[in-house]
Amino acid sequence: MLSPALTWPPELLLRAQGVRVAFFDVDGVLTDGGLYFSAEGEALKRFHTLDGHGLKLLVRAGIMPCVISGRDSAPLRVRLQALGIQHLRLGVQDKRPAAEALLAELGLDWSQAAAIGDDWPDWPLLRHAAFACAPPQAHAEVRAIAHYVTAARAGEGAAREFCDLLLAAGGHYRRLFNAECGEPQDSAPEAV
Repeated sequence: MLSPALTWPPELLLRAQGVRVAFFDVDGVLTDGGLYFSAEGEALKRFHTLDGHGLKLLVRAGIMPCVISGRDSAPLRVRLQALGIQHLRLGVQDKRPAAEALLAELGLDWSQAAAIGDDWPDWPLLRHAAFACAPPQAHAEVRAIAHYVTAARAGEGAAREFCDLLLAAGGHYRRLFNAECGEPQDSAPEAV
């Protein structure tokens, strides 16, 4: 039986079909949005392994994950380095120019871009991307323009759900599942 998250409407998959780059916010998308500080004032972040694996799967499918965040921190850099994320802009207040620079660097345009974000600073990316996504606790204006709002919460698999949707839309899901799990080509669940 397929997970409910793998039964997206065909029109949603069509909208996300040509995506070659995916922009990710950090706080409120890759994390739960909470700000944690140690007694020494060091910023701490909690990341979910499902989300990290989803980012790695995008790379294997030829969809470039790019992280654009208003914050910069040592824990974030450690996590992104561990995931092998090469395209990032941290400590960025105006995210659209940063995204446009990354698109130019990759030789792509907004029609090939997807984005997931949760608050006003992400709005310009979501508004211009061919496919826009938000976690369920995102701000109302962000949810209003999202083509898809994840079932999973931020920092608890929302980014993975976004990745899985992009993989299914691009026809990569079954192949990656089979390669990852060592299954014959016809035994994997078909994401629809």
